[in-house]
Amino acid sequence: MARLCFALDLNDRPELIAEYERWHQPDRIWPDILQSLRSSGIEEAEIFRTHNRLVLVLEVPGDFSLDAKAAADAANERVVAWEAMMWKYQKPLPWARPGEKWIPMQRIFSLRAASDSRLTTEGG
Repeated sequence: MARLCFALDLNDRPELIAEYERWHQPDRIWPDILQSLRSSGIEEAEIFRTHNRLVLVLEVPGDFSLDAKAAADAANERVVAWEAMMWKYQKPLPWARPGEKWIPMQRIFSLRAASDSRLTTEGG
């Protein structure tokens, strides 16, 4: 199991942020979107927000392919329609390439890795 994290901003307008959050409520998100996530192998997906910054956390199997997910999304007209609608609320991070939305985040700390490393170096 792997965890992937991504960041994206929302347009900084409270009414749009509230609308974006409403679209992500269990009774509003399109079933086709949930199915596309599950069928790609994603086991869990969570979005966190602070002000207008979003963080997406995915739990995926070790053989998960972002390229395969992107290709499947591009071929799914419902996913394409959902993403077009979401773009009304979203805006790219300042360092994003043209057309790039969710930007992969780099893990810089892990408690488990740090603890395991200390145990190994301390002979624990």
